[in-house]
Amino acid sequence: MTEPKTYGDGVAVVTVTYSPGETLERFLDTLDKATDRDVTVVLADNGSVDGAPERAAEREHVRMVPTGGNLGYGGAINRGVAELDDHVGWVVIANPDLEWDPGSLDALLEVARRWPRGAAFGPLIREPDGSVYPSARLLPSLGRGIGHALLGKVWPSNPWTRAYRQDRALPSERTTEWLSGSCQLVRRVAFDSVGGFDPRYFMYFEDVDFGDRLGRAGWLNVYVPSASVMHIGGQATSKASARMLAAHHESAYRYLADRHRGVLWKPLLLAIRAGLAVRLRLETRRG
Repeated sequence: MTEPKTYGDGVAVVTVTYSPGETLERFLDTLDKATDRDVTVVLADNGSVDGAPERAAEREHVRMVPTGGNLGYGGAINRGVAELDDHVGWVVIANPDLEWDPGSLDALLEVARRWPRGAAFGPLIREPDGSVYPSARLLPSLGRGIGHALLGKVWPSNPWTRAYRQDRALPSERTTEWLSGSCQLVRRVAFDSVGGFDPRYFMYFEDVDFGDRLGRAGWLNVYVPSASVMHIGGQATSKASARMLAAHHESAYRYLADRHRGVLWKPLLLAIRAGLAVRLRLETRRG
């Protein structure tokens, strides 16, 4: 049996860029105030054409790593993590359209040291209007997943969506089943133990899958509302909404199909696939 690799106590931030625009500058400016530690930043670039990653890489401790194409979110994160030296034992996975609150990364690190079985630590995430985004959620079981998929848009307060999103839970430090991939601090040995993100998820559900696999491997996902960030939202995805909708529905099906294998599940999975296809057509027309 191979012994797990040993890492130091260094911290690095890995973010995926795809023509991120001006948000990347704010991400880096506010990151400087989020920690007192020296932090390496890796920009795993999926083919930006706006020059923003190149300009950002002129900063000290910021490095751009071209992925060679558009690998999707999880695949690019894996590529960025593979670039890190062994002294890096903590990896921050974050979207480039975040703004960090002062001291927020140090707050995450402080809590992480109190949870030796903690693998991923997610801060409280605010929307630009000040509302709290439900970033610590339950896994989408078949019941919750189908109920949320069918009714989430037309009846947002339905019981399946409320249970899945956990948006009425008090913002307290606690374990959860998965954390938003828009911002989380990950113990690198835990990342290695599950093989990082599953690159088959081009976008969406890669964080759900990651949190689930961490839990199955005996690790914990921990919500840390004492640390907070603001997520500005979709600079890159807003440019390709129809493609992103299709990716979301494909990833939703993949997640459920991966966890319900065998002949007995095939009729239900076919029905789910058909339902998702109808939902995608309706949402694409509405968009």
